[in-house]
Amino acid sequence: AETTLQLGTTVNEQDSFQVAAEKFAELVEERTNGEYKIEIYPNGTLGGESDMLDSMSTGMLDMGIITSGPFVNFSEAMGVLDMPYLFANNEEAYKVFDGEIGRELLDSLEDAGLKGLAYAERGFRNVTNSVRPVNNADDLAGLKLRVMENEVYTATFKALKVNAVPMAWAEALTAMQQGTIEGEENPINVIYSYSLWDYGQKYVTLDRHSYSTAIITMSLDVFNSLDEATQEIFLASAQEAAEYERAWVAEQEADQLAAIKSHGVEVIENPDVESLRAAVQSVYDAYPQYADYIARIQALLAE
Repeated sequence: AETTLQLGTTVNEQDSFQVAAEKFAELVEERTNGEYKIEIYPNGTLGGESDMLDSMSTGMLDMGIITSGPFVNFSEAMGVLDMPYLFANNEEAYKVFDGEIGRELLDSLEDAGLKGLAYAERGFRNVTNSVRPVNNADDLAGLKLRVMENEVYTATFKALKVNAVPMAWAEALTAMQQGTIEGEENPINVIYSYSLWDYGQKYVTLDRHSYSTAIITMSLDVFNSLDEATQEIFLASAQEAAEYERAWVAEQEADQLAAIKSHGVEVIENPDVESLRAAVQSVYDAYPQYADYIARIQALLAE
């Protein structure tokens, strides 16, 4: 008998999440000999990211690919991943996520009824706005920007003297269109796939303030209902799909950046990151509960 599982995302079909979801579905169906089929529901059809996590935690939704931001509301430890300027490049991030620390953090979600399968990529996040070029920390001050519904992100941008407005992504698009917010922060692939220049975003600053994952997540109840061999298939397929999607993101990024520029967007490629790092040091001081994880991450990256 064939079992169909529903997987939700909040993004459109051009997004990298869709690439990961399609690869994951293909691998699971192939490796279970058609016993499990995954149906993908993009565009927030099954709710916003926090809504979908709530639904998964209660067993009402089978699966989702969810940006790392809302996970802190389900496991406090996950917030360490959102600390600003934690990783210098993708390789550093993969070393942590694909190793012991990454698995430990995913396992911490089980108390909330969630099963983290693997870390796909949202990418390094960058600031966009409709007001002025941002070259340093002073240029950010006073801008009204949407941030993910996440305490660490909000704290980071408040430290940068931004008027930070936490809101769901679908609402952010409307707010940019109406001019009630002046900007947002997201990776290049989101800026491109949502044509944010059509929402008044004339300036992009590649400040890479945070590396954001996209966690392939499952209801723990649903995962536990699988036999052990099938659980292994889901875990291995999710990891392979995550790595496939990361490679896709890397291939696309240069072309996407060129396309963004071609729409008249001014891209600041080398901002004064040191001024930004200095401004957010207070965020590290404000979250002593992450000190152990940060020390372990730094030790691992120094190896």
